[in-house]
Amino acid sequence: MGIDNIAVIVYIVFMSLNFTGQTALITGASSGLGVEFARVLAARGANLVLVARRSDRLEALAAELRTEFGRAVTPYSLDLTRSGVGAELHQALAERNITIQTLINNAGFGTHGSFVDEDSARIANEIQLDVAAVVDLARTFLPDLLAAGTGALVNVASTAGFQPLPGMAVYGASKAFVLSFTEAIAHETRASGLKVIALCPGATETEFFDVVGTKDAAVGALQTPEQVIATAMRALDARRTPAVVISGRVNMISSTLVRLVPRRVAVALAARAVAGSAHPEPAAGDISARVGA
Repeated sequence: MGIDNIAVIVYIVFMSLNFTGQTALITGASSGLGVEFARVLAARGANLVLVARRSDRLEALAAELRTEFGRAVTPYSLDLTRSGVGAELHQALAERNITIQTLINNAGFGTHGSFVDEDSARIANEIQLDVAAVVDLARTFLPDLLAAGTGALVNVASTAGFQPLPGMAVYGASKAFVLSFTEAIAHETRASGLKVIALCPGATETEFFDVVGTKDAAVGALQTPEQVIATAMRALDARRTPAVVISGRVNMISSTLVRLVPRRVAVALAARAVAGSAHPEPAAGDISARVGA
């Protein structure tokens, strides 16, 4: 047996988080980061519960993953902008004898523009999906996750959460909440065996900016969903998993620097970046979603 093969075996045994036989619940699973999480976890041996609104996409993805990986995949069409859906989902899964060991809180969307001009109903839905649903699902499923003690809780935050974000005020604030909330939960559960991370991607090639309504909010170089999820999995596989996981070297540097400059400077720079940056439209086949639709 060669040294390279031995290294691979050592990595799998001692470093990789074992998802074999687990069931992972993924929200915002109809496309984008959610789809990539589903593919990677299925490849790692997990059964899946896929949650989003678009049942046609969920059914198609579920069929594909069953065929390719031979996993049990349960699609569940659910609108997470409704309050209190965590208990409803937990009950529905319990009736099917499905227990969750890993939760990926991925669903979310943003709004670009001046706060005073934003639609109140859209703001309410944004807060419900980006904040309330994250808390609701985490609180509902955390006892099951802790009982298993072998999986992960991944809350998808954003580099937008490291500073106020004029032009996307609600979105930036919601991701700051998710970041703080996740770090606190990670500390509270640190002795449990459960791995808890806030995944902080920067601009990513998804349908997110279609929902936002502009590419102007895409700050920095676009990453692919594959790159973002690879970063998340490396963190989960590490012996000491950090509570905050930032995807991309440039994003890591900028997220560090923004904490070193005066706050007013950070806010001004963020406002300028959101208002003045733009990216060319990706090809249609390259766009997927990190939205709960």
